[in-house]
Amino acid sequence: MYTLALGPEWLSPDYLISHFGLIGILVIVFAESGLFAFLPGDSLLFTAGLLVANGEYIKQPLWLVCALITIAAIVGDQVGYMIGKYFGPKLFNRPNSKLFKRENLDKAHEFMERHGPKAIVLARFVPIIRTFAPMVAGAGSMKYRTFLTYNVIGGIAWGTGITVAGYWLGQIDFIKENIEPILIGIVLVSVIPVVIEVLKARKESRAAAELPGQSGPGGSQGERRRHAKR
Repeated sequence: MYTLALGPEWLSPDYLISHFGLIGILVIVFAESGLFAFLPGDSLLFTAGLLVANGEYIKQPLWLVCALITIAAIVGDQVGYMIGKYFGPKLFNRPNSKLFKRENLDKAHEFMERHGPKAIVLARFVPIIRTFAPMVAGAGSMKYRTFLTYNVIGGIAWGTGITVAGYWLGQIDFIKENIEPILIGIVLVSVIPVVIEVLKARKESRAAAELPGQSGPGGSQGERRRHAKR
């Protein structure tokens, strides 16, 4: 078995799979798709495919594993959509909420605005965003038929695609011998879009604060300079 040296041990793919098997994978995929962010998604699916190839901990055939993961992902998004549709404003308007932070909703909303309905597919491959995107779709009243179509496409592309990639690549000797750094690399690569969005938001915020005439405590910078000269 392999040890992923990122985050707490109980959230590492190898721990989850060795203790809970396929059921644990399905629960995590379902939860991360529409309920809880910061769960191992991409690395978990890759590890699942790898262990199917090795026949270790997961004895079910690849097609069944992929089918169940895909269904769990699709159903998880459905739940997220319903949460957004019926409870979105109340959940994300609570100032002290640690789980449903307004900033996470805003990031997912911006992502949806930029990419349109296809964001439901793209969001599958972006941690945090994939959890909140279906909620944004529901809160934004995206047509259910449109959401369902892209949800199914995204669930298949993500759930089956990454699992199959782990299965085939896991049979290569180099991958087997270097699985830990590869899993860490998958995690790091998957969070790059989130880091880029955070840096971009900070840059835009600083730029807005430096605009001429931008008011703040004591007035704009120009006004403060004029007062200082007096």
